[in-house]
Amino acid sequence: MHIITYEDFAKVEIRSGTIVKVEPFPRANKPAYKVWVDFGPDIGVKQTSAQVTVHYTPETLIGCQVAGCINLGPRNIAGFMSEFLLLGFADQNGDICLIKPDLSVPNGNKLI
Repeated sequence: MHIITYEDFAKVEIRSGTIVKVEPFPRANKPAYKVWVDFGPDIGVKQTSAQVTVHYTPETLIGCQVAGCINLGPRNIAGFMSEFLLLGFADQNGDICLIKPDLSVPNGNKLI
């Protein structure tokens, strides 16, 4: 484990958002979706690639509130620009389970 300061942690922008669009991503090396998340009026809609095809379908993802790290910088994934990191935990098989708030929160709220 690497210890960081609170000031270091405060630099990480983990925000709440709502999934507004999902598409298959056949060009990805591993099964994935293209996912668009609305992070509220100040941040807007950002897109990412997410390897969440085992536990979720595009239909079940639409409207879900999720957590995303929005200040890591963009990455090109198989020709698709990923603008944030959708957050989750791996289950016992290594498949991703998304982090979601228990109750509805405003889009764009920062994790505190």
